[in-house]
Amino acid sequence: MAQGDKRDQRVKKQGKPSEHQKKRAPKPSNNDSIRLNKYIANAGICSRREADMYISIGNVTVNGKVVNEMGYKVQPGDDVRFDGRRISPEAKAYVLLNKPKGFATTTSNDKGNTVMDLVAKATKSRIKPIGRLGRNATGLLLFTNDDEVHQRFTNSKQGVVKLYQVTLSKNLKMADLDRIREGIKIEGKSISVEEIAYVDGAPKKEVGLKIKHTGNSVIRTIFEHLNYEVVKIDCVIIGGLTKKDLPRGNWRHLTKQEVINLKML
Repeated sequence: MAQGDKRDQRVKKQGKPSEHQKKRAPKPSNNDSIRLNKYIANAGICSRREADMYISIGNVTVNGKVVNEMGYKVQPGDDVRFDGRRISPEAKAYVLLNKPKGFATTTSNDKGNTVMDLVAKATKSRIKPIGRLGRNATGLLLFTNDDEVHQRFTNSKQGVVKLYQVTLSKNLKMADLDRIREGIKIEGKSISVEEIAYVDGAPKKEVGLKIKHTGNSVIRTIFEHLNYEVVKIDCVIIGGLTKKDLPRGNWRHLTKQEVINLKML
C-alpha cells in the first residue's frame, strides 16, 4: 500500500468517533436556564443555602407544581412562586414617565407608538405600565416589574390615589360636580371618587379629580354619562409622585425613599 493511502486511512479513523465517544458526548444545554436556588436568591428572598431548605420543605412551586428537587433548573418563561407569590430574579425597577400625547399604553408591538418606546432605555428589567392612560391623555405613568406594587395599585379596595386635571368641552355645573362627589351609579355600578373640585383660577370646565381607579377610561365614563365631552386628561400626581423636574416625554427612576413611600401607601 502506498504511503499516501496509509495516511488517508489514519485521517479517516481519527475523524470518526468511536461508539464509546458517542455515548460520552455532552448534551446540549439551555444557557438561559438557572438553578432554582440561585433564581430564588437573585430574587432577593434569601441565600442559596436557605433557598435549598425552603425548596426541600415545599415552599416553592414552578408552573403550579411543588419542586423538591435539588439542582432543579428554571427555564425562561417558567412561573416560579415562593409561598404563593410570584418572584423574579430581575432587579426591581421603578420608572416614572411624563407621557406625551400620541402614545398607547400597552406592551404590544402592533399598536404603533407605545409608552414602551419611551422607556426602552430606562432599564434591562422587564417593566410594564401600571394602569392606563389613553393615547391622547398625558401625564404621569408608573412602570415596574414589582408584582407587589402592581397589586397595590390595582387592588380595588386598597388602591393608590391619583390626581387628574380634566378639561371639558363646557363648564361643569355645580349640581353635576356634587353628584360626582357623592358617588354616581352607571349601568348599575357605583363609581366613587376621593375628591373633585374646580381648578383654582381656571374656567369651570377645568376640574381636578382624585380617584383610585388605575385607568382614565372611568373618568370619561363619568363625564360622558352626564353629557360632557372630555377634551383633555392629564395625570398630575400618583400617590405623592409629581411631575416636578420631569418634562413631557421624559422619564426618571424613583429614589429608594420614593419606593418605600409607595409601598407604605
